[in-house]
Parts: sequence; C-alpha cells; structure tokens
Amino acid sequence: MVSAGLFPADLAGYHDGAEISLAVALELIRVMLREQGAWCRLEAGDAFAVHVGWDQYVYVGSDRPCTDAAARTRELGLFAEPLAASPYAAEPEVAEVADENFWASVRTELAARQGLLLEETHIVNATRWHRLTTDNLNGVRAGLGPRARLSVWLDLRPDVGAVLTALPSEWQIEFVWEAKDGTIRSVVVDETEYQELAALVADARAARALPLYADERRPLFEAVLPDSDGVLRARW
Repeated sequence: MVSAGLFPADLAGYHDGAEISLAVALELIRVMLREQGAWCRLEAGDAFAVHVGWDQYVYVGSDRPCTDAAARTRELGLFAEPLAASPYAAEPEVAEVADENFWASVRTELAARQGLLLEETHIVNATRWHRLTTDNLNGVRAGLGPRARLSVWLDLRPDVGAVLTALPSEWQIEFVWEAKDGTIRSVVVDETEYQELAALVADARAARALPLYADERRPLFEAVLPDSDGVLRARW
C-alpha cells in the first residue's frame, strides 16, 4: 500500500506523467525501498531520473557529471558505480495511439458484435474492466485514466458454465467475470484452483478466460491514450 497521504485511496493522481513535488518524490523512493506497494520511474525529461530496482539498487541518471554527489555517496558508506544506462529505462511495447481512428474501429466492432470487453491498465499491475456497448462507450471513454493502456477483447459470455468447462487442463489463465452486483473482476488461476474458481463465480452473470502468455494474449485492438494535445508520451 502506498504510504498514507501521498495519494488518495483511489490512487487518483498516481499515473504516468503525473507531476509531483520533490518531497513526494523522496517519499516515493522510500516507499519503493521499503517495498510498500508502489513502484514508478521518477524522471524529469531527459535531464534527470531515479529508478529503484527490485533488488533495492537505486539507479540515478543525469545529463551532466555528478562527481560531487558520487563522492558524497561513498562518504556515506554506499557504493556508487558508473553505468551507461539504467536497466529499468522504459522500453515501449505499444506504439498505437488511442486516437479517433482507434475509437472509430471500436465503434465499428461494437456495431457488429453488440458488445466488447475493455481492459484499462491505468497503472502497472492495476486493471479496470468495462463492458462496452454503443450506448455507454462515450461515458466509459470519458472516465479512463490518463495515459492508460487499452486492450479490447471479445465480450464476456453469458454461459459461465461453458467457460468453466472449456478451461485448459494446464497453464495459468486470467478469468474475468461480471459479478451479480455488476462489477467486473478478474483473477489469475491454474488448473489446481478451478474448483475454488467455480465457487467464487457461482453467481456470475457472464465470464471469459484470457490467456496470460504474451504470444497468445492478442486482443482485438490495443493502444495507449495520448495526452490532451494528441501526442503519445506514455511508454507502455
């Protein structure tokens, strides 16, 4: 969990491209080093960056020499080693922009299928799901998080029993379902957990199983939201 006071409970303001104060940046570094649930890249354009690795190493990048800072680091009993680049530098995977052409394609597909499933990844490892219709598309679109990564899938199937029966005999899958109260949830399970899964989704209205492995996980459409000026700056 992110330290209290940094962001509200719904993590509003915690997204790619968010501008934060130096004090918040320092606290985020502490949070990451203490493994309290948050992770992010702290960057000021190409001039300065701080990345915290999963091994608790801190990678500091600068567009100018930091001789004094390196010397002070050693005085504190820490080790400062020069590197050509941070191993945690962003390597964009999705280059498609969720522009008007993208949404036009979604509308065309909606008209043909009457429903689609939208996976909104607004923060790394945090996903919101939306069942799209021609009636609610504009409203869902208006509520998407800044710079979110969007994946459009075939809609959930109303025959939940058939979805459960067709689950693979091995490997992990992501099971997505609409609960009785209308919320859409997901869970990652393997074949040893299917019995518990069936109990968990006993009252589900609809469901779908999605593959987890990159070579099989192929949505109908995938794109990233640009900034308000239409420029794609998020690096997913």
